[in-house]
Amino acid sequence: MSGETLIELKNLQKTFLTEEVQTNALTEVTLAVRKGEYVAISGPSGCGKSTLLSLLGLLDAPTGGEYRLGNSVVSGLTRDQRARIRNKEIGFVFQAFNLISDLTVEENVELPLTYRADLTKEQRKQMVSFALEKVDMGHRRKHFPSQLSGGQQQRVAVARAIAGKPSLILADEPTGNLDSKNAEAVMALLDVLHGEGSTIVMVTHDPRSALRAQRRVDMFDGRIVSDVANRASDQLAA
Repeated sequence: MSGETLIELKNLQKTFLTEEVQTNALTEVTLAVRKGEYVAISGPSGCGKSTLLSLLGLLDAPTGGEYRLGNSVVSGLTRDQRARIRNKEIGFVFQAFNLISDLTVEENVELPLTYRADLTKEQRKQMVSFALEKVDMGHRRKHFPSQLSGGQQQRVAVARAIAGKPSLILADEPTGNLDSKNAEAVMALLDVLHGEGSTIVMVTHDPRSALRAQRRVDMFDGRIVSDVANRASDQLAA
């Protein structure tokens, strides 16, 4: 694992205003994640962990504070600027898979790459093939999502996340819609990706999934209340 910092948050804040009611979703969140780290974010519903992941993924902008991704301050960028960086630097794995039903497996994986002007069609095809083989779904490339099990759909979602070789993988409850067998398979896949050098930040309600990470960050009422090394991750990996 590199000692270089990939994510640096300083006093990050997010406030929502609805019908003259102000909700402080995040309050003075300060966090650093090094390249190659695997971090689990846990906490009760409504504690701010999904809001934090949304900000990390540049899907939304903070109300205050600073967010550095690599060497760039990204907290003050426009929506279009965030979209360009997000498409190249960040891969997402969602609880609901978010596959497009009328696209084949390989088309779903390739879709985010089509927005990148730096890639040729041949490069995109090679990247898609590599990602699908990595998750053992190359043999289902011509199938549609409805023809796959939940576990297979999540594997395709992981392939989509890693195809562009992002700096950061964000996983939002990646096992939430899976049975225990498929959940274990997806978590084992994330373990492999981390072992190969991927930086992963995962939101999870599942204590056992959280133990797979190197660090566990606990949140409550929009604040980080604990940030500790996960000794159990070494035991699970053994």
